[in-house]
Order: sequence, then structure tokens, then C-alpha cells
Amino acid sequence: MAYRDDSGENAAIRSERIDTDGHSADAKLERALTAAQLYYMQDLTMDAIARELRTSRSSVSRLISHARETGLVDIRIRSPLEHGAGLEQELRERYGVAAHVVPVGDGVSQVDRLERVAMTAARLIAQFVDSNMSIGVAWGSTIGAISRHLPSRDTHGTKVVQLNGAGNTLTSGIEYASEILDRFGQAFRADVQQFPVPAFFDDPATKNAMWRERSTRRMLAAQDRIDIAIFGLGSPFAEVPSRVYIGGYLDKRDYQTLRDDGAVGDVATVFFRRDGSWRDVALNARATGPGIDRLRRVPRRICVVSGMPKLQATRGALTAKVVTDLVLDEELAQGLLAV
Repeated sequence: MAYRDDSGENAAIRSERIDTDGHSADAKLERALTAAQLYYMQDLTMDAIARELRTSRSSVSRLISHARETGLVDIRIRSPLEHGAGLEQELRERYGVAAHVVPVGDGVSQVDRLERVAMTAARLIAQFVDSNMSIGVAWGSTIGAISRHLPSRDTHGTKVVQLNGAGNTLTSGIEYASEILDRFGQAFRADVQQFPVPAFFDDPATKNAMWRERSTRRMLAAQDRIDIAIFGLGSPFAEVPSRVYIGGYLDKRDYQTLRDDGAVGDVATVFFRRDGSWRDVALNARATGPGIDRLRRVPRRICVVSGMPKLQATRGALTAKVVTDLVLDEELAQGLLAV
């Protein structure tokens, strides 16, 4: 791998060019692993690593970044100040969930807040996913953001299963939902199983008939076998609108029905109230997402949410016992514990 030359910096520049253009993906991964081991395990400086690998400092920086992005390096920060009295512990004690609180400053916009929470969630999800697992994914704005930050991880026998339909009267929804699912599939080298039905049927009778079809029963059975469910929470009050509220899925009558039923949010297009009840919310009879009772049977259920506008939706989901792992920003965590 070394490129020897008495001209020093010229050799480093040529070596860096070979790193970029000449090395295979496997060779790059091997060099990234070596650089990461020298940097994190042996405490060498980037200059020292550059000399050892006979490359430039900027090339070392890129190799270490590549090691983080591909999951070779897993950085975790644990503060001794949070033991017993931190937000995560308090959320666990009050709601019975494993909370992962993302620190975000007060002046950060809701858009940037979502991106920071999504980035943390993506790295956390990569730690949970393993070979021969089945991962249920509910499309939406939050999950779309997560999919853009997923680090690559080689697994085998892994499946990504769509949890709810995406079509509406304006579009099939396939392009939007499949892009999210494909990113999950690419990140974990997994097979993707799409659910080609509308998000909401016009008539509950049509849904019931569709649910009797063998092809649909096969997908419902696949959903019942998932090991991890990953979802955000929809809310009509969020500054960053949930996809279900801006994508042509609901009309004025639907909104009125939701208000009449006291719905505060949805998970995979299944609506619930602040007290966690959901069965008699009228719109759920037409929704294609898994009912909350089915979601509760999934061993690990990762909910990712950000921003105070989703406080009521988050509280309702926690009350419904649909969450095992909660990834959220610090302000929202404080809001959940304020009452």
C-alpha cells in the first residue's frame, strides 16, 4: 500500500490520489480500519498516522470519517452526571422505555432539530440490526430523514418490511415510500418487501375484502414476524409537517372526524388519543397500518420524534405502550417529564 518516494509531500499527494482512484472498496475499508485503530486505540495523531501509512493528513481524516460512516467505529458518550437523575433514567422510570435523549440547543430550528435526532437514531438503529432479522419500517418525514443517515452494515438474511400503504388519490406513493425502504435495504444489504396498498381505503369494506386476498395475507404475516419496528409519530400540530398531513392523504371530512374523535397523532397511519386509546377512532377502520395491538407484539419498537409540537402525540404513544425505545430531543424529553 505504501508509495515510496524521496520527494516527501509529492509522494503523499500521489499516495492520496491512489487512495481515491486506485483502491478497491475492500482495500479502502481495510485502510480505514487501520487508520481508525491507530487513531482511537493507539492515540496516534493524524500527522503520525499519515507518516505511518505514507499518505497525507487529509487522506487520513477521510479514512477515519469513512470508518465512522460505515460502522467500523461506534462512538458512545456516557456522562457520569446523568446516572440515576438524568432525563433518560427519569423517562425509563415514568414510562418504562429505553430513552435516548439528543442534546439540542434552544435556538435550533425544528428542521435542524429533526436532522440531529434522525442522525442519532440512524446510528442507534445500526447497532440493533443484525443478520436474519426482519425490520418493519413505517414511511414518513422522520423515517425519511433517518434513512439518509444510516451507516452501512453487512448483514445476511435480513428483511425490510413496509408497515403501511402509501398510495392516495393524488399519487401511488410508491416512489416516496420505496426510496426510504431502499435506503434501509442498501444500508443493511437486506431484501425489501413493499406493501402496495393505499394508506387509507375509501371504504372499510374494501379494506376487509383486500385483507382476505392471499397476497395481502402474505404481507400481513411478514409484518407479524418482524423483530424491530421503526416509526415516527405524526401530528397535525408539528412545524415540520408529518407526511400523512401534507401528502394528500386526508381531506376536510377526515380532519373533522379526527377532531371529533380526539386524536392527537398517529403511528404508521393508525391514530390514537392522548390516553392511548385507538380502537374506536373511526379513520382507523380504513387505515392500512398495523393496529397498536399488533405493534405491541414486536419485541423492539423504536420511536423517533423531535420537537415540542409533538408532545401530545408522544405522550399518547407512550401511554398506549407502543414504544420500547424512544429517541427524542432534550426539550421534548423535559416536556414529557414536566407534568
